[in-house]
Amino acid sequence: MSFDAEWAEHKAAALAQQSPVMRLNHAPGDGSAPGSPAGSLVAGAASINGNANLLIEIAALLHEGRPDGDAGTMARAPRAHADVSAQVLRFAQFADDQFKDTISLLAALATRLKTTGTDFARVDDGTARSFLAGLLESGRYVKPEAK
Repeated sequence: MSFDAEWAEHKAAALAQQSPVMRLNHAPGDGSAPGSPAGSLVAGAASINGNANLLIEIAALLHEGRPDGDAGTMARAPRAHADVSAQVLRFAQFADDQFKDTISLLAALATRLKTTGTDFARVDDGTARSFLAGLLESGRYVKPEAK
């Protein structure tokens, strides 16, 4: 069996195992979350900030588990053939580059998510202030006995 055929088989098996109800933040897929129309995304400042903190934690854990520089020295000459040594060094440099790119990407995503959380809180605060101002301007007090 070729790699492409085996890969397609694995993808089909993974898709068959997925639940159609699984969604972001465990919200129902049919839009039946309270107060949300179908197809909308419900977000909160706590969720946004929590996810940004999670990305930073993942980046920190990856940084702590970074590849060991001494592990590649075991495959250097004279312990290994010169061609093997060159390929191990090439792979180690590539892996280190990919590793640093991944950590940078996670940190950048966390920064953007924190900025989005701040903007969300600002908009949410503005909406609450607007609602309160409208209530104070156009609302009228009715005594409990008069209801």
